[in-house]
Amino acid sequence: MKDNLDAIAEELIRLKAEGKERVNIADETLELLKPEQSSRPAQTEPAALGQKLQKIETSTLPPTSGAPRQTTDTKTSSTYGKPLPAEAPKVPLPDGDAETRMNWLREKVESCPTCNEHLSSVGKIVFGVGNPNANIFFCGEAPGADEEKVGEPFVGPAGKLLTKIIQAMGLERSDVYIGNILKWRPEHDKPYGNRPPTIEEMDFCLPYLKAQIEIVQPKVIVALGNTAVTGLLGPDPKRKLSQIRGQWHTFGDKPLMVTFHPSYLLRNGTLGTKRKVWEDMLRVMEKTGMEISEKQRGFFLPKN
Repeated sequence: MKDNLDAIAEELIRLKAEGKERVNIADETLELLKPEQSSRPAQTEPAALGQKLQKIETSTLPPTSGAPRQTTDTKTSSTYGKPLPAEAPKVPLPDGDAETRMNWLREKVESCPTCNEHLSSVGKIVFGVGNPNANIFFCGEAPGADEEKVGEPFVGPAGKLLTKIIQAMGLERSDVYIGNILKWRPEHDKPYGNRPPTIEEMDFCLPYLKAQIEIVQPKVIVALGNTAVTGLLGPDPKRKLSQIRGQWHTFGDKPLMVTFHPSYLLRNGTLGTKRKVWEDMLRVMEKTGMEISEKQRGFFLPKN
């Protein structure tokens, strides 16, 4: 029962961080909340659930981006695997064309001892995929269960939706570059679901992502979801994804467009939400100089 409560509470915390205000609870999830038969007082589990939900209301992100980036507490590190090194890796890229440099970087990441020791028994390092000379770089947070098995980012349901978005832009996955901040699936002790990466984990892998961006030299980076934004721009407890999506930011010297994660669309697939994401993609297309047809401009608008 406690594991079920922990898993549900962590998922609700993640949804709140993404700006989600309402959720639909499936019948099978409600079944997990039913108290188990035991000799403990009947109020024990409801009280535990209340504490978990209170945590959702009071939880905040680490200090603002203006302050030094803080690592997570030792409890998080000890609960979810081996502690991370005190320093992030240094990545002095070699000379050469984009493909040669990306292959060198892939070998470095795939041989990274820290990345490998955080893999599950079935997990693979998820480096990145796509055109090393792409104009658009899509950046997510961390691999999920589907991604760690294949070793490629965005291959599950959210990934299939991202592919449809890319195709609606008139492109293919092979035309863009797709990567995550974290190169392994975050460990957790629950039988299902995914855990968002910690600031400490993302900070460790950030040099690898910066190297990928330096190689690709995209015209635009697209940050997919709140966790990716936190990893790229730094934590800010006042930041809300619903308020900053659709706006231009910068990462290094690259324009950064913030939008919802495809998984958010899977949970909130209203016409209005789809249109918001599509308007963000239209801005990306304009920034990169792509031609936009009238049909594309009309996607997800209400029918007259």
